[in-house]
Amino acid sequence: MSVMTLVYIAIGIVIVLPMFFKILREYERAVVFTFGRFTSVKGPGLIIIIPIVQQIERVELRTVVMDVPSQDVISRDNVSVKVNAVIYFRVIDPERAIIQVENFHVATSQLAQTTLRAVLGKHELDEMLAEREKLNKDIQSDLDQQTDAWGIKVANVEIKHVDLDESMIRAIAKQAEAERERRAKIIHAEGELQASQKLLEAAQILAQDPNAMQLRYLQTLNAIAGERNSTIVFPVPIDFLKSFVRTGPDTSR
Repeated sequence: MSVMTLVYIAIGIVIVLPMFFKILREYERAVVFTFGRFTSVKGPGLIIIIPIVQQIERVELRTVVMDVPSQDVISRDNVSVKVNAVIYFRVIDPERAIIQVENFHVATSQLAQTTLRAVLGKHELDEMLAEREKLNKDIQSDLDQQTDAWGIKVANVEIKHVDLDESMIRAIAKQAEAERERRAKIIHAEGELQASQKLLEAAQILAQDPNAMQLRYLQTLNAIAGERNSTIVFPVPIDFLKSFVRTGPDTSR
């Protein structure tokens, strides 16, 4: 056998071997078809296939992060908003992901868009802004049920932005300001009510003992004397002065 023949054989082996042997990474699987019919799922590691007779489709099992384009949504209270989101999904059954749907990436993206509009359209604007966690779970649950037939698991859905037009932003700002004013008035009224109740209790306690009332007057005088006033006019009840006047002997007899 000549040297050139050996060289040709070596070149042929180098060319043919990759057709027989495939190396799959840890996160990859190969869906194997024999004469067009599904036969098995192989991997990871080194796998052997028969060229021409068998073909493979590689499938990644890692979680895919996909942006859902901004969608026009009309809420239940007839407010038009633009909403975009991000979904996290992965293939859990490579066979179904290849056989049951033509392109599971495109199919999942389109399904996410329609599900986003359908779920959010059932809720009012206030719920979209305040209850995102609940809406995320609702969208994720609906998506997961529909993609299960494709061997895909939707792990999470996150609403990123809810965009409003300028007129709606101003209306919401006015509503929030009115709500703050309402709460401030309620808090002020509750404070006045509590203060009046405490004053009434204090007055009842002071009325039970005249000496307590005298002590309160003296405390008030002391507080006023500490201020820089040139003239102080302080009304003194007659009952207060009587406590300092000793009653003399009875001369009416």
